[in-house]
Amino acid sequence: MSIGWVAGVTRARAMAARRAGPDTARALADASGPADCVRLLAATIYRRGLDGNAGRAVSDALVWQLRVLAGWQPRAGATAVRLLASGFEIANTRDRLLTLAGGSPPTPYRLGMLATAWPRLAQAASPAGIRAVLATSVWGDPGGETPAAVLTGMRLSAAVRTAGYVPPAERWAAGEAALLVAREVHLTGHRLTERAARDAARLLGTAAVQAPAFGDFRARLAPPARWALEGVGRPEDLWRAEARWWPEVERDALTLLSRARFDMSPVVGAAAVLGVDAWRVRAGLECAAHDGRAREAFDELLG
Repeated sequence: MSIGWVAGVTRARAMAARRAGPDTARALADASGPADCVRLLAATIYRRGLDGNAGRAVSDALVWQLRVLAGWQPRAGATAVRLLASGFEIANTRDRLLTLAGGSPPTPYRLGMLATAWPRLAQAASPAGIRAVLATSVWGDPGGETPAAVLTGMRLSAAVRTAGYVPPAERWAAGEAALLVAREVHLTGHRLTERAARDAARLLGTAAVQAPAFGDFRARLAPPARWALEGVGRPEDLWRAEARWWPEVERDALTLLSRARFDMSPVVGAAAVLGVDAWRVRAGLECAAHDGRAREAFDELLG
């Protein structure tokens, strides 16, 4: 047992305990308007920046929480948190691609030590430049320059690296990869690049990746990924499976967090429950923004 892990795990448990929780999310879903939402979030870790886009403020707060969590960890723990936060570097890259196409994206997330290639990606002057930066980084060459190729390649790269380096999160990474490939290939009709297909096969199995239809894909999934698509009969229902991914991750994460160990496991658990909490709060805000019309779906997804 090292002093670094003792400090890191102690901090992780304290941060996880401060999350808003499902009751706050349900209260947000019933909120009467933006002012009511701000009042409910004012006493939570999401209290900063609520005078603007509340959903973005929640995401910014999560990035900050993960930066703080990573900063308390020994090197192995910081790397694990960075991998679990990969989605924010992917989001920044997505927005950079939008900028290059003439759009006006939001301000990039301030990643600090969570970044890997972002400082260089932010300077890329073309989609080809973004691909070149990725190819010389831990992300690897996505195999194409279109937004779909870049972002799918990054997400599968992150999933493979997470599964390999963060054993407690291997099941989550495999399930997320299954959902991603199902959506990209069997719902939207995109073709995976050669590199993306290789990464997907490492988590899902070659037979699944080469499956010609959604039913075959689901039946051929490798066991660690199969859980994510249970009960999904057609691609149009993937949104339900994607939403169920979060509560499933939370159940696993709470188990990791409760273990009386001073190693990576409770840190991974804390990072995951913070991520789920932010997702749940954003879902509550979305429900409130639609005057409760999405409440039935909200209740179904949150249980």
